[in-house]
Amino acid sequence: MTTPTLAAPVAATPNRRVRLAFLLILVGMFGAILGLGTFTVIHARGFSYLSDDANACVNCHVMRDQFDAWNHSSHKAVATCNDCHTSHQSIFAKYLSKAVNGFNHSLAFTTGNFPEPIRITERNRNILLENCVYCHASVVSMMGHVGTEDQTDCLRCHARVGHETR
Repeated sequence: MTTPTLAAPVAATPNRRVRLAFLLILVGMFGAILGLGTFTVIHARGFSYLSDDANACVNCHVMRDQFDAWNHSSHKAVATCNDCHTSHQSIFAKYLSKAVNGFNHSLAFTTGNFPEPIRITERNRNILLENCVYCHASVVSMMGHVGTEDQTDCLRCHARVGHETR
């Protein structure tokens, strides 16, 4: 009867060590990004941006003046921030607007790279104009310019209407 011999353990090859180190680095980076992202969302009350609550807009102190002005405006009784500043085309378009703006705002406010006073972007200005027409269709339809190249620019005369006190 022969006794079985134990095979010598196979030493980890350099290629295997490199793959293991790469995997550990990848897992560590993923964990760091997930942890930082979770902290940021909790600290900045990120889930509040999924709602239509106007108070979410003042999570950033830079929006306080706009919020206070809206809070005393004629639009407070009939419109929240999202009614004017997100797309009405579809639920997808609305949340795409919120996602793009959320990313851009968080980047700008975190880095401090934004003008004071803040300014509306061309993209958001176009959304705002569409929403003026959406809510005030009966009035603007009498102007005869809706949907044409010569469409009236509501913001030329009413730029502060949602954010001014009456």
